[in-house]
Amino acid sequence: MAEGSNSFLDDPCLSPSSKKQPGGWRAVKYILANETFEKLASMSLIANMTVYLKTKYNMEGVLLVNVINIWSGTSSFMSIGGALISDMFLGRYLMLLYGSISSLLGMMILTLTAIVPKLRPPTCIGQINCIDPNLWQLSILYAGLTLMAIGAGGIRPCNIAFGADQFNTTTKEGRSQLESFFNWWYFSFTFALVIALTAVVYIQTNISWVIGFAIPTSCLLVSIVIFVIGHHAYIIMKPQGSVFVDLVKVITAATRKHRLDCSRCSFYDPDFHPRTKQLRCLEKAAVIANQNELDEDGKPKNGWRLCSIQQVENLKLLLGMMPVCLAGIGCFMTMDQQTTIGILQAIQSNNVLPSGFKIPPGWMGLSPMIALSIWISTYEILWVLQTKRLTGKAKRLTMTQRINIGLISAMACSIVASFIEKKRRTAALKHGSFKSPMSILMLLPQFALSGLVEAFAAVAIMEYLTTQLPESMRTVAGAIFFISLSMASYLNSMLVNIVHKTTKKGGKTSWLGGHNLNNGKLENFYYLAASIEALNFLYFNLYARRFIATSCTINKESKEDQHINEDQI
Repeated sequence: MAEGSNSFLDDPCLSPSSKKQPGGWRAVKYILANETFEKLASMSLIANMTVYLKTKYNMEGVLLVNVINIWSGTSSFMSIGGALISDMFLGRYLMLLYGSISSLLGMMILTLTAIVPKLRPPTCIGQINCIDPNLWQLSILYAGLTLMAIGAGGIRPCNIAFGADQFNTTTKEGRSQLESFFNWWYFSFTFALVIALTAVVYIQTNISWVIGFAIPTSCLLVSIVIFVIGHHAYIIMKPQGSVFVDLVKVITAATRKHRLDCSRCSFYDPDFHPRTKQLRCLEKAAVIANQNELDEDGKPKNGWRLCSIQQVENLKLLLGMMPVCLAGIGCFMTMDQQTTIGILQAIQSNNVLPSGFKIPPGWMGLSPMIALSIWISTYEILWVLQTKRLTGKAKRLTMTQRINIGLISAMACSIVASFIEKKRRTAALKHGSFKSPMSILMLLPQFALSGLVEAFAAVAIMEYLTTQLPESMRTVAGAIFFISLSMASYLNSMLVNIVHKTTKKGGKTSWLGGHNLNNGKLENFYYLAASIEALNFLYFNLYARRFIATSCTINKESKEDQHINEDQI
């Protein structure tokens, strides 16, 4: 096991007990195997959790959506805590290990709920007079979901970064190996996802929930064993502090000095970093109010009272990206709606094909993946390559264009879903059945449009965050993306609760229908969601889109000025 900096020349990076140099593909084979089994385990549960809670816990629509959204949002938000603890205290290896153990404990609890009938309410036959779960039954369920959310918070921010630690990116060979690692990582992720969304989901729905939960639990146990076995081959970096703390330091220092008059102040700027005109109030964090704030070497004695101009500009850049991220949250809400409410529609649709084969409702989650894959391959192979061949230069859609297409796809997704839901519910009421005679395949368009939202808006926003922030803040880009996903889940839950409480007033049936969607008017909820997406589209084009151009210009000027300063030095 190796510890130290990322330099492969430093002796501390080499294990004294091993003759072989750690890192490289020798270490990555364990990491990829671990990642494959871990993703197979986690996605097998996430993909079909809506179906499990509906069919085995008799959860009515609002409670189910709240549980899934809060669990999903907390899993994403926990990633920030995981990144902080990893960067400041534990390091990535221990964070991944502890996170995996937490997830394993959570999965074991969920598997136990499938094995022991008393841990769940009685099975609801025909969705009539369904018995709700008791508080203690929900407590056990929530304990399992909480442990899984904590585990996800430890795994998500560290898995790719820990693999990247194994290569020497200062050499051309190391950078090439790192690129290959990313390709293999995404291959293993896709492979695990396809298996989880097909074979495991089918077993859970049509054969046995016990076996269907035991498989991912066993996979995660195998994942942990493989990860630990390979510990002798890893390069394990020591915690080196977190960029997040630097951002908090700037806010703290600027708040402490908010009354200072900066007209004749000198700034702490050891790197000769250019100053931008935006948010000048934050620059007070870099004001040298008293020479006693510096030590003998000219460095701040207290980083919570004096920060550098570079730290201030990093925070400015990040805050300037928030308007675009807010537009992204609206898109992510549409994606979340399909993984919860869309699956509820699938549960109450006819899933039997003419051949007699039963389509698991969880398979609807494959549609967004397929739509995303078709678009990316069509765009990269047909559009980009053909325009390069015809014009000599590859023409790509701009970031603004892709986000706009994603916003339009989000509106279209909700509108299509409303029309399909009205048709599904009308057919169900006509036949007087819980399941509508309408085929589950009719839901494919709305799930496919959800995939296009991800292909255009989500990918563009992630690219925006990654390319416009300096390399030292790349972890922050991932963190902001996870926070956006988290906020989308929480806001979705809030929207569902507001609609439920508002529409059931006066003894009326809620739009979301309780245990049975046929009793409500879900299409009206989708119309409301489409209206929100329309407002989000206007917000982006009338206000937020300007920040894409602004941040690109600031980033470009900053880099040019930095090069000039380096040449002068």
